Amino acid sequence: MPELLLELLSEEIPARMQAQAAEDLERRVTEGLKSAQLAFTASESYVTPRRLAVVVDGIPARQPDLREERRGPRVGAPDRAIQGFLKANGLTTLDQCERREAGRGEFWFAVIAQPGRPSAEVLPGLLFEALLQFPWQKSMRWGQYLARWVRPLTSILTIFDGRTLDFGNLGLGLGHLNPIAVAPIGNRTRGHRFHAPDAFEVRSFEDYRNKLLAAHVVLDAAERQRRIAEAAGALARQHGLELRADPALLAEVAGLVEWPVALMGRIDDRFMDVPSEVLTTAMRRHQKYFSLTRPDGSLAPNFIVVANIEAADGGKSIVAGNERVLRARLADAKFFWDQDRKRRLEDRVPALDGIVFHAKLGSVGQKVARLQTLAAELSEFVPGCDRDLARSAALLAKADLTTGMVGEFPELQGIMGRYYAHDEGEKPEIADAIADHYAPAGPSDRCPTRPVSVALALADRLDTLFWFFAIDERPTGSKDPFALRRAALGAIRLILENRLRLPLRTAFGLAAQANVVAMDEARRRAAIDELVAFFADRLKVHLREQGVRHDLVTAVFSVSGEDDLVRLVSRVAALAPFLRSDDGANLLTAYRRAANIVRIEERKDGKSYDGAAAEAALAQAEEIALARRLAEVGKGTGAELAREDFAAAMTTLSGLRGPVDAFFDHVTVNVDD
Repeated sequence: MPELLLELLSEEIPARMQAQAAEDLERRVTEGLKSAQLAFTASESYVTPRRLAVVVDGIPARQPDLREERRGPRVGAPDRAIQGFLKANGLTTLDQCERREAGRGEFWFAVIAQPGRPSAEVLPGLLFEALLQFPWQKSMRWGQYLARWVRPLTSILTIFDGRTLDFGNLGLGLGHLNPIAVAPIGNRTRGHRFHAPDAFEVRSFEDYRNKLLAAHVVLDAAERQRRIAEAAGALARQHGLELRADPALLAEVAGLVEWPVALMGRIDDRFMDVPSEVLTTAMRRHQKYFSLTRPDGSLAPNFIVVANIEAADGGKSIVAGNERVLRARLADAKFFWDQDRKRRLEDRVPALDGIVFHAKLGSVGQKVARLQTLAAELSEFVPGCDRDLARSAALLAKADLTTGMVGEFPELQGIMGRYYAHDEGEKPEIADAIADHYAPAGPSDRCPTRPVSVALALADRLDTLFWFFAIDERPTGSKDPFALRRAALGAIRLILENRLRLPLRTAFGLAAQANVVAMDEARRRAAIDELVAFFADRLKVHLREQGVRHDLVTAVFSVSGEDDLVRLVSRVAALAPFLRSDDGANLLTAYRRAANIVRIEERKDGKSYDGAAAEAALAQAEEIALARRLAEVGKGTGAELAREDFAAAMTTLSGLRGPVDAFFDHVTVNVDD
């Protein structure tokens, strides 16, 4: 069946916008096809730095004929109603309608037949609509035009069934507002800007892709990534080095080149005493270079740059130019490294009073003062944590925010603090905690395990969470400007992965001791209640990724205000397999039945039946046996729950199934007495 190919050739599209733009183009074109009743079998979008393309296969040669039936007024209805119905459907007389029995009478029906148009006539308008309001994150105008696109359009290629689509004067009445009118439309495109700048004709997608490849353009972004990774890896291995994996950088670089060529450059030896994180960040962030490592894992004095051209000199001039630019970048980094070490971290702490943490919550300096107290208090719940070390680490945790290096590379906060602390002779526990307290930053990030690091990281999150909730700056819907959901998930991981026996209410109570904003005791308790509920929701998200049902978390949270996360997760771990078993499922059904009966009687009698059963009133063998078994199970599970052996408690509970089934099989519950 016929194939549609659309390509929009332009100046360079920013790499960060490319993937979304390709997805948007495919979506808008295919949605247009569906609305025009044009079926298709497959669609695919492609993007390079200079072109957006979409190919849709299996489109029919013409639209299907459409037949629509619309019911009108009842036969014999007033003439005014009849005339309104005819006018609304473009008809003139009732002879053009049909009389049919429908429901409780005879009605007029308008049958509107609309013959399908050739697809080649429908597609230009469809594509015009897809491009007219294209959702670029940012767009621009150029020349004398008011048309908006991400970058100036050079040409538009539109082919359907091997022929160029005829746009005629479609939409040109919009003049300089029309993005389609600002670039030539036809069956011609261009290859690589330097290697193959001349235009060439295209007949089909296969022809298009092959001619682009011959013209030094790799159309598929995934293929460009593969070529870059293979070429860079091979080049590194030639020199006995390894390419440091960086998927995000690989995707970005693939969006910067149409014909990737990997080249190796060298880092001046005078910069190699600068921390490796600084070197890799400078190369990655500013220059888009790949880092290399030696066999021992240390940073090699080399880098990989990906050019967009096969240079006549084998890339020597390109490498030399990139080395020259890198030297300037690293000279700045070395300057910051040397200058920052002239002041101790402790001497930088007063400067934190000049950095606003939040307008209602004071400065970063005030947050550090709170962290000192909170980290010291939390150290009591972290096995092996020294209280004084936790306090000292909290004092220095944010000091590197005032350094020149972190000012230039904000992503190195904490990391540089560790380097400066080591350089000043601080204890390793303190230096490591400065870097670790920002972790975990996400679900795939490592979680600190060193005691001082755990106490400080947890203190940082609890302080942020409590006080933002206290000033009513909690997440709403999809909005979470202060990343409180991420902070809660980080706190949950810190508690669970380090098995801290720290009840949530106790933890937030410690955070609430600071005098930050005016709060009475009722408001503090309300904020803590809100936070516990917030953590329950975040814990469901965390456990859902591990396949745990969210209703089990809700059930366990509701048990006597359970807020010890380690014990709570242990309960859930025991409850889940029990409920999957036959005994557990049947016992749950019986429990719900009994609970419903009691609830109905309580509502009817206006009182609560929560005491012990009146043993003297028990007459039948089955109810006597159940009462005895309940007492035995209660005693057994009480001991098992006390020592937190929840699996054993579930096993003990399963022994109730037989007596409970016998009770409901033989005892009349709604007895007259």
